[in-house]
Amino acid sequence: MPEIRTNRRLAAILVADVVGYSRMMGVDEAGTLEALKRHRETLFDPTVAENNGRVVKLVGDGTLVEFASALDAVRCALAIQRAVKAAAGSNGDGIVLRIGVNLGDVIIEGDDIYGDGVNIAARLESLAEPGGVCISSIVNESVQGRIDVTFSDCGEVSAKNIDRPIRTWKWHPDGDGAAAQPDRQTPEPAQKSNGRASIAVLPFDNMSGDPEQEYFSDGISEDIITDLSKVAGLIVIARNSSFAYKGRSIDIRTVARELGVKSVLEGSIRRAGNRVRINAQLIDAANGAHLWAERYDRDLIDIFELQDEVTRMIVDALKVKLSASESARLSGEATTSVEAHDLVLRARALLHGAAKDAAIFRRAVAMLEGAIALDPDYGESYGGMAMAYLYDFQNRWSDEPDRSLETAMRYADQAVEKAPNDPYCHYVASVAAGFSKDYDRSEVEVEKALALSPNFAPAINSKGVRHIFGGQPDAAVPEIERALRLDPANGHSYLHFLGLAHLLSGKYETAAAELRARILQVPETDMSRAYLAATLGHLGEIDEARRVWGELKAINPGYSFDAHVGRLPFQRPEYTQPIREGLAKAGLLG
Repeated sequence: MPEIRTNRRLAAILVADVVGYSRMMGVDEAGTLEALKRHRETLFDPTVAENNGRVVKLVGDGTLVEFASALDAVRCALAIQRAVKAAAGSNGDGIVLRIGVNLGDVIIEGDDIYGDGVNIAARLESLAEPGGVCISSIVNESVQGRIDVTFSDCGEVSAKNIDRPIRTWKWHPDGDGAAAQPDRQTPEPAQKSNGRASIAVLPFDNMSGDPEQEYFSDGISEDIITDLSKVAGLIVIARNSSFAYKGRSIDIRTVARELGVKSVLEGSIRRAGNRVRINAQLIDAANGAHLWAERYDRDLIDIFELQDEVTRMIVDALKVKLSASESARLSGEATTSVEAHDLVLRARALLHGAAKDAAIFRRAVAMLEGAIALDPDYGESYGGMAMAYLYDFQNRWSDEPDRSLETAMRYADQAVEKAPNDPYCHYVASVAAGFSKDYDRSEVEVEKALALSPNFAPAINSKGVRHIFGGQPDAAVPEIERALRLDPANGHSYLHFLGLAHLLSGKYETAAAELRARILQVPETDMSRAYLAATLGHLGEIDEARRVWGELKAINPGYSFDAHVGRLPFQRPEYTQPIREGLAKAGLLG
């Protein structure tokens, strides 16, 4: 039975309703139901899928859809209404919709969502003109300059059970020249228009009978994700989001729906002495059918060859064509030492764990030093060392944390020298160079990482963050949103940077919503509260800004804004000015 969870997140909500549904049913019930079914199957649902949406539920003639970003939701709404207008022809017959879109906090319970974010979207839908779209001001702010239409300001309205007026913005295809263009016609079915294969790799079950072997089964699962992420023709969900299902009994279709993928890989690993058995099955999420399944019994020494074989079998089953360079990258072995690889997997498990402290840092470093001693040419062990010391630099665990950045950079240099085709090593080098304020090197390294692994969510996010610190916050948003698509369960990290990007670009409503959502997910954060307080200062919500600042000081009594900003790799001091101005407006800077 699927597990039911209750939590909250920031989401873009689209609500659609059929105009004149009761009248149509009174005239021709059977014909109306058939037309509505055909509309959903051939137009509405494929367009939602194409824009990374999830149909939450159908209520009579209404539909509730969830998106990770306001941009996806608005693009979907525009595409649907343009296609409906084109399909209706000159006589205007057929299904006509009203659509409302909002961005806000929602409560998730099982597969359902509710809350103010949904209520406001429903109110907006009722205000839309037949065939048109009505959005909230926060959505308009979020998508402004990123779509090919302009919404008209229609003033404020009140909504039931909402304690503040909602500013509304409207659009209709009758005033849209793009609606008549050939490429705006009814979309093809989703499997054609959204042609890239997509996959989530769930953490393999540890069947060894020894909980201490968990790191090994997790490590093999992560290595398969890493290899698949090198294939440009695939959308591969990141490790953090796939591993969010670890230890849970959950329906594969639910996993696929929550992560927005068409296929899921699951399996188990049993390690006994120098032997390893892997069972793996690739499942089509649409019908539960097995696309591919296999069992392997091998010597542990063959583990690298086995990972390569599993990856290639998945790619073949998904009918994805590998380029020559992709094929070569999949065949490259990082090390021939099983013992060194084992130590790297153990250290990786520690560094990926929820609890990270000085003791964890020291244990991970000792394991990685052991891996280097066993194989001095194993690039990933140097990359792991660089990341460990970056954590120390940020968290101040050791006696000399400022020297840790120099140490991290030294190990990063060795990592890319030893493993020039390892995307992780280039990613770590980019992060280290960024904190060292070597901006050119940081940009070069992140581009190398993405050339080697187009689905590498941390590197995609890092590219966006580089734009933030380089004074281009608008350019950062699509990159961070793309990382969020690949790693939805790690959204709290991306919301922090999205909120900062929107704050710096003057989109204060959007920034406030993202930073509030981040704080709900990470209650102890001080940095996000500093940005939220600045955002609220710009919005004129002074009392709320001071309340948030009070929470920040309770969490971190020694907090210093200058010390906080001083550690961040902004290329120029003036790029931080919007943050300072917001805090000053709220009277929070002495």
